[in-house]
Amino acid sequence: MTRLAGGRLRRCFPVTPGRLTRCVLIVIAAVVLTSCRLDVVVTVDLEADGTGVVTLEATADAELVEMVPDVIDDLRLDDAIENGWQTDGPVERPDGSAVITMIHPVSSPEELANVLNSIGPPLSGVAAARTPDETGQVTNAIDGELVLPDGFGSFADDDLVARVGGLPFAEEITASGTTPSDAFGFTLRVDLPGELVSAETGTELDDGTIERIAPTDGSALDIYTETVQRPAGEESTWAGPLATVSMIALVVWVVLAAAFIVFVAIARRRRRRRRHQRALSRLDRG
Repeated sequence: MTRLAGGRLRRCFPVTPGRLTRCVLIVIAAVVLTSCRLDVVVTVDLEADGTGVVTLEATADAELVEMVPDVIDDLRLDDAIENGWQTDGPVERPDGSAVITMIHPVSSPEELANVLNSIGPPLSGVAAARTPDETGQVTNAIDGELVLPDGFGSFADDDLVARVGGLPFAEEITASGTTPSDAFGFTLRVDLPGELVSAETGTELDDGTIERIAPTDGSALDIYTETVQRPAGEESTWAGPLATVSMIALVVWVVLAAAFIVFVAIARRRRRRRRHQRALSRLDRG
C-alpha cells in the first residue's frame, strides 16, 4: 500500500518491468567487469493540466566507452520503442562519455505510474494521483521507493533468472568485488505542478524540482511528493481586500494631509491678524 493525495491509500499499479530492466542489467554487467560506471537520471516533468514527460538519460563513462565501444549501441530497445519511448543517441560527449536519452509522454497519473514502474529497479512500487476537490483545488502526488534490495540481482527479473538459471555473470560480478555504488548511480527528479506541500526526502533544486539519489546499500528511500494547484485567481483573492484597505488608507491620508494644510494656513492667518492688531494698537497709543 502507498500514500496518495489527501491521505488516501491505494494499491500501486501492478506493472511488470520489461526488457528495459534487462538492458540495464547487461550494461551493468559490462560496467562491473570493466570497473567502469553507468549513471542514470530519470526526470518527471508535469504541466498544470497533468500531462507531461518522463525522461531517462543513461550515461556510460569515458572509460567504459573506450573499453566497450558498443556497450550502448548494442542495446536492444525495440520493446521500449513499441511501448511509447522515443530514443535519441547514443551521443558521444567531449569528455569521451556516451549518453542515450529516452522520452515517454504521459497523459494521466496511471500512465505516469506505469511508465516509471516499467523502468524497473531501483524504482519500486510507484503510484501517482491527481485529485481535484469541490473548490477547484488539485492535489498531485507521486509515491514509491528507490531501493536495490538484492544488489546487482535487483536488475534481473524472475523470467530472466529462470531462463539462464541464475543471475547472469553472477560469478564474475562476485569475483570483481565491485559494489553497486561503485558501478551504478541513479537519480530521480520530480517536478509536479503547483505549490510543494510534502517531500520529506530529497533536495529541492532552484527550479522547484525535487531530486533524490537512490541508495545502493539495500536501504529504501521514500519518493513521496505532493503539490497543490490552487484555483486560478485564488492566490490573488487577498489582493481585493488589500487594495480596498490601501485605498481607504490613501483617502484618509489625503484628507488628514489636507486638513493639516488648512489648519496651518488658518493658524498663520490668525497670527498675522494678531500681529497686525498689536501693531495698530501701538500706533494708537503713540
